[in-house]
Order: sequence, then structure tokens, then C-alpha cells
Amino acid sequence: MRNRYVLLADVVAIIVAALGAFVLRFDWRFLQYRPEFTVFFSAALIIKPIVFYGFGLYRRYWRYASIPDLNALILANGSASAAMGVFVALAMPMHLIGAFSRTLLVIDSLLTLLATGAVRMSIRVLAETRATTRDRRPLSSESLGKRILIVGAGDAGAMVVREVQRNPQLGMDPVGFLDDDPAKAGKRIYGVQVLGDIRSLGQVASHARIQEVIIAMPTASGLVLRSVVELCQTLGLRSRTIPGVFELLGDNVSVSRLRHVEITDLLRRPQVPSSPDSNGYLTGRTVLVTGAGGSIGFELCRQVAHARPARIVMLGHGENSLFEASARLREAFPDIDSQIVVADIRDRQRIARVFDQHEPDVVFHAAAHKHVHLMEENPEEAISNNVVGTNNLVEAALTSKTQRFVVISTDKAVSPGGIMGASKRMAGMLVREAARRSGRAFVVVRFGNVLGSRGSVVPFFKRQIEQGGPLTITHPDVKRFFMTISESVHLVLEAGGRGKGGELFVLNMGEPVRIVDLANDLIRLSGLAVEQIPIVYTGLRPGEKLEERLWERDATIEPTGHSEILKVTENDTRAADLQAAVRALEIAAQEGDRLRIDAILREWIPTFAPSPSLRPNVDRNRSVSFFAHRSRTSGVQE
Repeated sequence: MRNRYVLLADVVAIIVAALGAFVLRFDWRFLQYRPEFTVFFSAALIIKPIVFYGFGLYRRYWRYASIPDLNALILANGSASAAMGVFVALAMPMHLIGAFSRTLLVIDSLLTLLATGAVRMSIRVLAETRATTRDRRPLSSESLGKRILIVGAGDAGAMVVREVQRNPQLGMDPVGFLDDDPAKAGKRIYGVQVLGDIRSLGQVASHARIQEVIIAMPTASGLVLRSVVELCQTLGLRSRTIPGVFELLGDNVSVSRLRHVEITDLLRRPQVPSSPDSNGYLTGRTVLVTGAGGSIGFELCRQVAHARPARIVMLGHGENSLFEASARLREAFPDIDSQIVVADIRDRQRIARVFDQHEPDVVFHAAAHKHVHLMEENPEEAISNNVVGTNNLVEAALTSKTQRFVVISTDKAVSPGGIMGASKRMAGMLVREAARRSGRAFVVVRFGNVLGSRGSVVPFFKRQIEQGGPLTITHPDVKRFFMTISESVHLVLEAGGRGKGGELFVLNMGEPVRIVDLANDLIRLSGLAVEQIPIVYTGLRPGEKLEERLWERDATIEPTGHSEILKVTENDTRAADLQAAVRALEIAAQEGDRLRIDAILREWIPTFAPSPSLRPNVDRNRSVSFFAHRSRTSGVQE
């Protein structure tokens, strides 16, 4: 109903309320001996609509009236009645009104509230009646669309039903809810009944001829979600879910965004509770993020922006990804000063100028080459980017006023089997050695694989499934640690604030997951049988291991006060002459000398076991003596 018609209805309500007040106070013949009615009636028709307009009652869409709208209606009526009281108090001395019963004001106020409320309630009732007539429709009646069953009768489930009822073009017919809360059994939510608990899904689906199941439990555990999805698969029902809590940040869920259950839904652990005040060390600071165009780098920028820094410096090498990331950040946080720096961290002089110009207080170093087998084929890039680039950043930070430096490491740095893991281990050693030299809060944060990041396994598997397979997996027993992007970045920021200098923090990743299990689950959740998509085992590639660890076997583990962050102490060989080793590695990378790179890394990382498949066929004794000769000439300590 258009609001001008609501105004006309209010005028009628005001007339009825004024007449009713005089009739209730006196009798039907009041016009013969109550001349003040005409003045009061005229004033009410002028004052009340003006007050209602001032309170915005004619700028609201009453079809979707809610508690705040009701509060506004009550407040507007109270103010209008007060204005009428002021008018009567002024009119009596001016002899516009003779004797006046103050009881009339109270009766008129109550009747006006009831009448105007009835107008708006009728709008809501008419809209609801026209939108749905499901209350009394038996389950066996002809369906209005695809018959859906909602698992979860909480706020999320109610929202799904509400949007389905408001949008008939979706072609969905919500038949019922399932919920394990016994207090909800048999109750109706928006006219849709709670038909039983989750265990009765098979019985209800058969009786009600369900065609699809919507899982509306965004905070449920992975075990519960897995059981519901597997039961749907057994019954031959398609199942979809609404996103989880971390996916809801900065966005709204609607029925139009329902999607197939993804593997991230089944892997969800209880989410780490966010602590908005825990990142106060970033407030009012200049924060520089390397690799800002990547998935983790951008999420770092986004979560840092919540802490209201003075400036975010987004540094990266790829201009296209930086441009997109910067546009997204500025759209979400238009009042945050964010600046783009296109630079290669391997360019020592360029990085020094960047630090001189921006003088960052805090640095999050996320830029790195991360693909294991690619770095085995290009070891020079792993060294020049992950080791030399990190050293350039550390030295520039020491020269500048940077007080906190956080480098993101990987579980592949533990007993590394490839050049990528070893280069990240060296990067962590550089940061911790700088902390010992300077006394500043330079720390390392280590965690495993990140779901949803660029190049992660789930999007890769999804593309293969869309093409009909096969899914390629290196080995049936390979396992990896997994964590969501939002969760890992949140914990990185937490750890960064806890560091005093030189710590190695490791995030609690839970239990490792078999990659083949992820693949099988994703096939099933795509609506296919496992047998329909073949899996091909290609064999471990150079540098890869069956299972990663989060720390060395002889490491010391200490709590930090945060259940998801651990402090780990590993027995590094030494800190002396680390800069000389970096220079030697840089020269070896420039010359493409893989033997010398391996030898230097073994000298500094005793647990490093390089893959032999891509190394030149040179006698081991010769390679070691070759390293000894070159290391003496380049100043690396034996």
C-alpha cells in the first residue's frame, strides 16, 4: 500500500478515535452540549498527521513491519497526544475551548494508537495472506514448487522460509523443518511446521515427498553436517547449505545464494572466537603487508583495516592482483588510507626506498613462492624470493622504525623435503636472528594449508569434477593440515600482537586430513557417486612428503594463553654468519648452482633432505667438497 493511502487511513483513524473518545466519555448526544469537540477534532486532524510525518511513519514499508516500526508508531502516537495536550492547555486560556475533560486526552490517545496500529497490521496481514496460504494446507496437497525440507529451525532456517515465501519465482515449497530441539517439535515458524528431529529425516522425506534438503545450521559441527549430507546421499536427495559464519562476514545470505555443500562446510571446526580488541596494537599505526594481492595478503589487509590503522601499505609484484585487492579494500573501508606499492621484494634498493618513504610500524610478510614442485624445478626463484627477498625486508625494517615484523611460514619448513620448505625455514631464521640483534618484536607464524587460497586443492578438484574427472592425487595416503583463510589470518594477527621478539608461533591446525577423503566427499557433495568420477594417483612429486608436521621432533612446545596458538622452540644450529650464508645462497641462485644451494641449506638446516630426482647426477662427495671450497671463498663458516 502506498503511503499516501496510509495517510488517508490515518485521517479516518484519527476521526474515529476522536469520536470514540467523546462517546465513551459522555454519550451519543455529546454534540448537543459539548461544543469543544469541533475545535479538538479540527486540531487533531492537523496536529497528528504532522507529528506522524515528522516521525517518518509515511516513509516506512509497512508490509515488512517489525518491532522497530512498532516502537516508532508508539513514540509517534505518544508525541502526538502530548502535542494535543499542549494545544488544549493553550486553547483554554484563549477561550477557544471552554471546560475540557482531561480524560478525553487519555482515551483519544489510546484509541488513536489502536486505530493506526490496526491500519498497519492490516497491511501486513493482507500481504502475508496473499503471499502464502500454507498454514492449513496438508502435506499431501498439490505442491506449489520443488518440495524442500529445512534442517535447522533456528534463525537461519526461518530466514530461508521467509525468503522462499516472499519470492515465489524461486519455485520452492517449504514443507517442514527438522530440528533436534524438543521445545520446537510441532511448532510452526512462518506457517511451516517442525516435523521431527534430524534422525527422522528419512521417514519425513518419504512421507512428505521431499525433493531437496536445505541445511540451515551455519554453526553446526562438521560431524553433524557430514551425517546429514551422507544421509541425504543415501536417500538420493539433493542437499544444499547456507554459508558458515566466516563466510557471512561483510555479506548477507539470501536464498538466491544457496549453493551445493562444499568441502569447507564439512571441515569446519568450532571457529576461533574473534576478539575485536586484541588487535589494538595496529590502531593508529602504519601497517605494510607484502603479497597484498594474494588471498592471504588481502585478508590480512581486510582484517587489519578493522583495527583502524593510520595507513595500510599494500606491497606486491603483480599489478593486476594488487589493483583488484586495493579496489575491494577501498570499497569495504573507504575511510582507511590505503596505498599501493608495486615492487619486487628481491630489489634491495627499491625496498629500502619504500621503507624510507612509508616508515611502517608493523610489517606482515606474506609474499612468497609456495608451490613445492614448481620450486623444485626453479630453485633459484625460491632462494631469490623467499630467502633474499625476506632478508631485504628484514634489513630495511631494522634500518627503519619498524617495531613489529611478522613473517608467515609453512609446515613444509619442518624437516623440509624440498627447496620451498627449506627456503621458508631460512626466512624464519632470518627474522628470528634479526629479533635477537635488535630486541624488536620480530616473530614467525607457522601453519599448514589454507582452504580457499589461490592454488588450493578444493577449487582444483571442483574444476576436475566439472570436467567429468579424473581427479588427480599424488598418493592415496597423503595427508595435509587445513585451515580457513579468515581463521588463519585472525590467528596471525593475534600471534603478532603477542610476540616479544624471536618467537616461533605455530597455529593449532587440528588433525591432518587425507586428501583422498576430501576428494571423495567433494564428489558426493557435487551430487555424484564416488564411482562416477575416477581418481588417478600420479605419485609424489619432487619435494613432497606423505605427511607434514608442525614442528621438529625435538622441539619444545609451550602454551601462549591462547588455545589455538602455541610457542615452539626448535634447535637452530647457530645464528652466526647467517648473512654470509644468505649472500652465498644469492650467488648460487644467480649462477643456477643447485648443488651449492642444497649444500648450504643442509649446513644450516640439518633436517633438510633434498629430493634427488631433479638434481644433477654428480657424486655426493664431490658436491660436498665443492661446497666446502666455495663456502670458504664466500665467507660461509664451515
